[in-house]
Amino acid sequence: MKKILTILFFGSLAAVPSGAQEIIDSQREKEIYDRFVSVLDGGEAGDVADAMLSHNDISSVREKVWGIWKSAVENYEEEKLIELDILENRKSGSWVLPSSLEPNATMPYYYGCNEYPSFDAEKRYPLFLYMHGSGDKAQEWETGIGLSLRRFYSPGIYFVPQIPNAYGEYYRWAIQSKQWAWEKLLRLAFLSKNIDPNKIYFFGISEGAYGSQRLASFYADYLAGAGPMAGGEPLKNAPMENVANIAFSLRTGALDDGFGRNILTQKALEVADELEAAHPGYYNHNIEVIEGEGHTIDYKPTTPWLAQFTRDAHPDYVYWENYAMYGRYREAFYNIKVIANSTTSSNARACYELKRDGNTIELNANIVNYSTTYTQGGIEMFFSKKYSKARKGKIRIYLNENEYDLSQPVRIILNGNEIFNGMVEPTLETMVESCALFYDPERLFPAAVDVDIAAMSAVPTSIDTVYDTADDNAVQKGIYDLQGRKIENPTKGIYIIDGEKVILK
Repeated sequence: MKKILTILFFGSLAAVPSGAQEIIDSQREKEIYDRFVSVLDGGEAGDVADAMLSHNDISSVREKVWGIWKSAVENYEEEKLIELDILENRKSGSWVLPSSLEPNATMPYYYGCNEYPSFDAEKRYPLFLYMHGSGDKAQEWETGIGLSLRRFYSPGIYFVPQIPNAYGEYYRWAIQSKQWAWEKLLRLAFLSKNIDPNKIYFFGISEGAYGSQRLASFYADYLAGAGPMAGGEPLKNAPMENVANIAFSLRTGALDDGFGRNILTQKALEVADELEAAHPGYYNHNIEVIEGEGHTIDYKPTTPWLAQFTRDAHPDYVYWENYAMYGRYREAFYNIKVIANSTTSSNARACYELKRDGNTIELNANIVNYSTTYTQGGIEMFFSKKYSKARKGKIRIYLNENEYDLSQPVRIILNGNEIFNGMVEPTLETMVESCALFYDPERLFPAAVDVDIAAMSAVPTSIDTVYDTADDNAVQKGIYDLQGRKIENPTKGIYIIDGEKVILK
C-alpha cells in the first residue's frame, strides 16, 4: 500500500517553490520521501544525494522539504486525529498505543475547539493537552472534558485523553507509551492548518500534574508553556533548568501534603527564582503555594496565564540536562543533537548550556551527579548537584539563517576554549535530517557544526610553541586543527601538535 501511495504522491506534485526545482530533482525527491517514510516506520534514515544550498535558496528548499514531509505523513497508514469540531459536541477518537510499550492500551480522546458558537476554520488556535488525575478513569475523563468546556476557558483546541490502563506504572502520563502518543500528537498538530505551532501547552491536575511537569522538562523545545496543578515533582525527575524559554506554572495548595506536593512546589519556586535571577527573561514562571488550600484548588488561572506566551523555537539561551525519562533519552533538544553521549553512567547526566551572541556560540558541556539530601515517606525529595567538565561525547549544533549570518564565520567556544571559527555551508542533507528529527516547521535547519568534546577536552588554553610551517619535526608529529582533524597542508594559524596548541607562522 505504501508503494502505491508513493506513486500517487509523485504523480500529483504541487507547484515547486522557485529555487528548489534544480536542487530537489525527481530522484532526490523520491529519496527524501522514502527516507521520511522509513523514519515514520521507526527504521533507519536512508541516504539522500546531498547538495550545497545558496543563501537565496534556503527558504524555497525548506518549503519544498516540508511539503515532502507533509505528504509522507498524510499518506502514512496510521490512526490520524479525528476531524476538528467544536468541543461542545464531544467528538472523540482513539489511538492504539504500541503493544511493545504498553500491552492492551487504547487511548480514547476528546478533540475540539472550545470557541463558541463555532470555530473559524481559517484561524489558527493554541493547542492544549490536558492530563487528568488518578481516580476512576471514566470519571476523570468526563471531568476533564467538563473542565475544558467550562473552567479552562482559554480559547483554543483541546486534546483531552483518557488513560488506557488504570493500574500500577501504566497510570502515568510520562512513560514511554505516552511519550509515543505525545510525539505523534505534536507531529500531526504541526501539519494542522488550525493549530499554531508556537502555542502548544501541556497541563494537568494531580497525576496529570506530575505528568505535565515531567513532560515540560523533557519536551520544552516544543512547548510555549506548561501548567501542572495540585502536583509537585522531585526536581531530579523534571529539572527546572530545562524549562528556560517556556512559561511554567505550578500551583498547589499549602495544605496539600500528600507525597510532599506542597514542599516540592515550594522547592520548585525557590529554584525557579534562582534561575530567573541568574538568567533574566528566560525563566518565566508562575509558581504558587496557595495558602489555606488543599488538593482541590481554583483551576481557572492556569490556562489564561499560559496563553499569553508564545514559543521561541530559536532562543539565544538553551540549557539541556539530558536525562532518561522512564528509561528513554531524547535524541535532540532545541538545536542540539547528541551524536555520542558525554556520559554512559546511570548516575550521571550530561548538561549542555548554549549561549548565542551574534555568530558566537558559548557552549558549556558538563556532567552532573545528584546526591539525595532529604527523603520523606521513602521518596527522595531534595538533592545537591555536583558538576564537572565533560571529557567525552559529540554533539551537533544546528544553525538557522535567521539567527546566524551564514555569510560570515561562526565561532564556537567550548568550556572556555575557542574550538571553531569558520564558515558553515548550508546543505540539503542538514535540512532533511533536521526535518525528520524534529518534524517541526520551525526547525528545518540548513546548517550545522559538529563538536567533538572528546577531541577538544585536552586542548590547552595557551600557546606553547611557535613552528615554522616548513618544520619537518612538526609535520612528523602530526598537525591537527582545533576540531581535532588532521591537516595535511596547513597554512598559517593556530593548530594542535603533539597535544599542544601552537602557532604555525
